[in-house]
Amino acid sequence: MKNNDELQKDVMEELKWDPQLRDVYTQIGVSAKDGVVTLSGMVDSYAKKLAAEHDAQNVLGVKVVASDVEVSIGSLRAKTDTEIAEAVRNALRWNSAVNEDKLEVKVDNGWVYLDGTVDWEYQKVSAQNNVENLLAVKGVSNNITVKSKIIDIKDIKNKITDAFQRNATLDASSIRLETSGSSVILTGTVRSWAEKEEAERIAWASPGVLTVDNQISIDAEIFA
Repeated sequence: MKNNDELQKDVMEELKWDPQLRDVYTQIGVSAKDGVVTLSGMVDSYAKKLAAEHDAQNVLGVKVVASDVEVSIGSLRAKTDTEIAEAVRNALRWNSAVNEDKLEVKVDNGWVYLDGTVDWEYQKVSAQNNVENLLAVKGVSNNITVKSKIIDIKDIKNKITDAFQRNATLDASSIRLETSGSSVILTGTVRSWAEKEEAERIAWASPGVLTVDNQISIDAEIFA
């Protein structure tokens, strides 16, 4: 098991390794305690903040990432809320995965709020991904609701279980799955945040799923 200093060092090396963070990784502070990693500091885009969080989550031994990283947009890159809203609308308009007419956009001091409905979780994710990399965006609140059509709801558990077993990155035997109507509950233990995230992604991909409660624990040592 890694001690706090080793975990801190590994996260810092992962941030340094990321090409997207090469110009800002020295501005990001990292502390670690019992598997909980806290990021602090300042970056110049929301995309870089997300990249730092994702990098930390992917380090073996990290159980939780708390991000206090702030986004500071320089004056040369600053945009008005109206300009940001128009950029968001254009990005959604050109996204073939979503119906832009069913989505609502609000921007407040650089923070983007997304509302509306979609049929699939991947559409909700795709809409957010469109926005995250836009210039001058400081953050995104994704309040889009998934209203999937109910398809073979009795088979949801079997379909997700089969998908787990096909996936090369997951140990399907370590994940327990329960369903209640259109809701899915995931429990068990995996080695990394990336595996936990992948299990949730697979669950959301099943037709008829409206909610996923991911209670999977992370323990890098359990499979050692």
